Amino acid sequence: MRNEPTAPVAVTLPASAASSAHARQVVADAARAWELSEDVAEDAALVVTELVSNSVDHAIGPVDLTVSRTATGLRVEVGDRSPAQPRPQPVRVDSSRGRGLIIVAALSAAWGTEPTPTGKVVWAELSD
Repeated sequence: MRNEPTAPVAVTLPASAASSAHARQVVADAARAWELSEDVAEDAALVVTELVSNSVDHAIGPVDLTVSRTATGLRVEVGDRSPAQPRPQPVRVDSSRGRGLIIVAALSAAWGTEPTPTGKVVWAELSD
């Protein structure tokens, strides 16, 4: 992080399973530096895990992570090189997958997607 205590933190992660753990650490470090509650830090860790996992599973190329301080908590943004917009899917009881966006929606004050010239950004805001 830069010297400014509320400067956004941005990293580029490889499209690999290990990137979720790295993303969780980035979020935890930012939440601690910004003195956010443990509850927000834990929820943000779950959210970033789901967003990065979705990018790794469904997109192409590296994953861009940005964590920003907001007036009420933090914002997590995960960008990838796919224009395909994520959509919550009906949950299949016989599958352990497919609940990621449901988790994101449940833990976030708001979430959404924004197209970019090279793909998209999926974002989530969590309140302290």
